[in-house]
Amino acid sequence: MVDAGSEKVRRSTRVFMRIRVVAAGKNDNGRRFRESCETVVINAHGGLLYLNQPLRVDAMLSLTNPFTQEELECRIVFLGDSTDKGQRVGLEFLTPAPHFWGVDFVPNDWPSPASSVPLRSS
Repeated sequence: MVDAGSEKVRRSTRVFMRIRVVAAGKNDNGRRFRESCETVVINAHGGLLYLNQPLRVDAMLSLTNPFTQEELECRIVFLGDSTDKGQRVGLEFLTPAPHFWGVDFVPNDWPSPASSVPLRSS
């Protein structure tokens, strides 16, 4: 049985959704890259996507939504298993951005653009 007090509380609801985005930055070898990729999960504070680059936790990336041309800086907070689609990479926006994804059905716990939500370490 899991102790409810030990469970990690999420800052915003996860939505399982595939969205095409473009990630850019420097890989673990110091080489610049720009890669079109796809999300697995999104939320108001970041998301999980597939990338085909050698990366490290805490590296900074720029994520662009090609539909809106909005660009955000984010930090890698998780590196997961590799699949035929690439390595699973968890990203955290430097500031919450619930409208970056262009989702019309924004969950109630995603902050509005006017609200300021301080970041907590994950």
